[in-house]
Amino acid sequence: MQGKGKAKEYGLFVLGVAICFAVAGVSVWLEELIPGGLLGASIIALFMGTIINSFFHPSWIKPALKFTSKRILKVAIILLGASLSVNTILSVGKMTFFVMLFTFAMCFGGGYFIRKLFGLNWKLGNLISAGTGICGGSAVAAIAPVIDADDKDIAFAMSSTFLFDMVMVALYPLMGKALGMSDIAYGIWAGTSVNDTASVVASGYAFSEIAGDFATMVKLTRTIAIIPTVLVFAYIGTRAKQKELKATSGGQKVKLVKIIPWFICGFLLLAILNSVGWIPESTGALIKSTSKFLMVTALAAIGLGTSLLDFKKAGLRPMFYGVTIDTLVTLTALGVIWMMGLL
Repeated sequence: MQGKGKAKEYGLFVLGVAICFAVAGVSVWLEELIPGGLLGASIIALFMGTIINSFFHPSWIKPALKFTSKRILKVAIILLGASLSVNTILSVGKMTFFVMLFTFAMCFGGGYFIRKLFGLNWKLGNLISAGTGICGGSAVAAIAPVIDADDKDIAFAMSSTFLFDMVMVALYPLMGKALGMSDIAYGIWAGTSVNDTASVVASGYAFSEIAGDFATMVKLTRTIAIIPTVLVFAYIGTRAKQKELKATSGGQKVKLVKIIPWFICGFLLLAILNSVGWIPESTGALIKSTSKFLMVTALAAIGLGTSLLDFKKAGLRPMFYGVTIDTLVTLTALGVIWMMGLL
């Protein structure tokens, strides 16, 4: 009996993953039917999944959605490295350094004053700022333990950053085209100001394939900032909790192995192999196509796990704070890009 139960559980898991792939396949098909490339497969998959979730949301599909939205997305990002070179990644970091510097200053510096205006506690305010400035939910999840954040604060921060992304994923490509932005300028803009990796991917490829590639690279470069940020907040959290200890990592030991995103290591490894010519051009093109489809599949899973009720769970003050910070970061990134002469 136990064996049959496990087999059924495994079968439902496979069925759930298959549904995600099916939504992705339909989304790619619909993308080709929509004139002008106004809606990319990533956006279609995200919103199609959300609509389906309004009518179809069985509990058995949740493990499959979690696996697809987390693991498959990271595999897709790793595979993208096969079409890139280390020189490209370094040049992206050099090109976007000042944009990231100013957006981080806005998130944590400006956020300090804005959260006081909205009456938010420092933990919730900084969780939202970290989610906005670095990498959405991943940054929130990484920082929450070292500052001993409440579950409610984590939920509000996650919802606030994600809900803003849901709107920006649709608006960013339209605004970018209205401003007449180049693929590179748009990639920098989306990569430095959209929160979550999945949303960066969606908004990037909705503009163009080149913009999607570049935005993803910028986002990966930006994600690396999670390491020093977590260490800083580990220090702050330790000082707040144990003032009698010296201002080091204190009683909470931060394990770098758990902080550094493993998929960035895989991404860089494939990029290195491609840089030295170990990956043939035809193979690289195939891997890139696979990567893009897996990204669409992951976004379909995210949509299938998202409900319109999530908008209500975020609360008003955290929502307004998140929208304010996100808007200021969007404008800051755009302003710096303009001053750099890239617009």
